[in-house]
Amino acid sequence: MELSEISNIRLASQGISTSTFKTAKQVVSWMGAMQAQDFAMSKWAVGIRLQNATITDFEDAFNRGEIIRTHLMRPTWHLVSADDIHWLLELTAPKIKSGMKSRHKELELSEDVIAKTSRIIEKTLSAKTQITREELATEFQKEGIKTDENRLSHILFSAELDGLICSGPAIGNKQTYALLSERVLNKKTLTKDEALAKLANRYFTSHGPATVKDFAWWSGLSGTEVKKALDFVKTAFIAETVNSETYWFSGAFSESHKNKPSVHLLPAYDEFLISYTDRSASISKVDNPKAISNNGIFRPVIIESGQVIGIWKRTIKKETVSIETEFFIPYGPSMKLHFEDAAKQYVKFLRKDLLLR
Repeated sequence: MELSEISNIRLASQGISTSTFKTAKQVVSWMGAMQAQDFAMSKWAVGIRLQNATITDFEDAFNRGEIIRTHLMRPTWHLVSADDIHWLLELTAPKIKSGMKSRHKELELSEDVIAKTSRIIEKTLSAKTQITREELATEFQKEGIKTDENRLSHILFSAELDGLICSGPAIGNKQTYALLSERVLNKKTLTKDEALAKLANRYFTSHGPATVKDFAWWSGLSGTEVKKALDFVKTAFIAETVNSETYWFSGAFSESHKNKPSVHLLPAYDEFLISYTDRSASISKVDNPKAISNNGIFRPVIIESGQVIGIWKRTIKKETVSIETEFFIPYGPSMKLHFEDAAKQYVKFLRKDLLLR
């Protein structure tokens, strides 16, 4: 297997080149979790993996609580299926919380303070179903709790990791928080071994070919946990060694590298790039800094047959979307047509008209 084959198989396993998903929840469940600190872009990360969907389909699923946005792994914002949030939190939260202790000490967020903020959150949300970040900050300040110097983020972060709150329905363009117990009524839990096996199976099925290092980076689990997780499921996967690294993937996608050439506009922080430690299968060393900054900013990219060939940005107005591009390679009429088709797919998702620059 060659590196170029790896990238094309990933396009299929991630549901980009061969989408069979009809709902946003199906996409997020298949992927296990999807990075989502850029919420607007994360909508397209789901949308590009859906058949004939629009942004309204995503937003309706989100507002119904079928998809949850919360701090879950590494740690950063992720989208996760409501069916998976409890067992995933139980698996990943302990290590994240342990890593936050020193920062909490610096911010004077003792266990007593965190417990007090949790009581305030519960009391406030007992009277309303959702609340904005700004409204919660006001409630904390009324009780003498400081919210400056990033304290508010850590308070809310802790409440998410404790399974107290998660994303609520949007109010216009404002994001809200709600009680997790009210957003997800059926709590599904697993033993730790069951959770390890389930997460490994999800990752290598939906993200393969991938290495153990990739899985460790994506999940944030310890080396011991990652090894144990793979041991539980590895008989279900194909293993191929490329450049001294072992890649694991589902046999269902073993012929996907033979798929016809395709062009896609991927959003910022898409799983196609961010979920691997080694991204050389999809982007060259020369082009890597153009798409991924030194401080970890992942730009929206243009993909041709699994290879990053450029970056793009958009300006959204009431009726139109303007797309600007920077290609890393020369392109002819055929490539232009493929790119325009990909751009049309994006603006169709947004339910707007396309303007190309």
